Amino acid sequence: MREIQPREILFFLCLLALILALGIASTAWLLGALPLGDFRGVALVSAAVLFSYLYAFAVYRLFLRLLPLRDGAAAPGSRAEFAVNVNILFYLLLFNTLIRTHFLPLPLLRLVYLALGARLGRNTYSAGALLDPPLTTIGSNTIVGHDAVVFAHVIEGQRLELKRVEIGDGVTIGAHAVIMAGARIGDGAIISVGAVLTKDSVVGAGEIWGGIPARLLKKRVASSGGE
Repeated sequence: MREIQPREILFFLCLLALILALGIASTAWLLGALPLGDFRGVALVSAAVLFSYLYAFAVYRLFLRLLPLRDGAAAPGSRAEFAVNVNILFYLLLFNTLIRTHFLPLPLLRLVYLALGARLGRNTYSAGALLDPPLTTIGSNTIVGHDAVVFAHVIEGQRLELKRVEIGDGVTIGAHAVIMAGARIGDGAIISVGAVLTKDSVVGAGEIWGGIPARLLKKRVASSGGE
């Protein structure tokens, strides 16, 4: 794993300082003069945290617009590596606490993933962790099970690469399953509980995969209208 460089840390800290300043200023402006009673301190701190996260989403999306995460290898010292490492800092220090603590209800977690750049179809929810939302596309009526993990990055020694993950409509990702970078999962497929779908795997529509590493177990049979 490559070391995150001081310039990347400094850039992130500047963004973090801006986020906190905006959050605190908004809290003071909107709530500072209100008679909040005995719970004033708790209310102000809670509001500051809420506003700070809202600004964090906005600043993060602006960051992605200026330095988008793109598929492919990130060469040492490149603009792509800079973007990836700052993105890692955002997750380690801000967003990981939201997506890995099971504190947020699924409808609210869906909004968080959408705010972070994931493309989620209608009626799609994740009870697991989407570690690279800007590089994750999931169709409609799909569920990612409890503590499953979907990620779109490859870190192998000094190699650093991004590969988009695409999941179709009506897919079921079992609890504790792992979906690695570059995976393509077709409509109606099922990834069994605890399966590990290795990078660049292609799962056909209606297929059921399971195991470590995951392999094709069987193909679902579509029911006919007359039976």
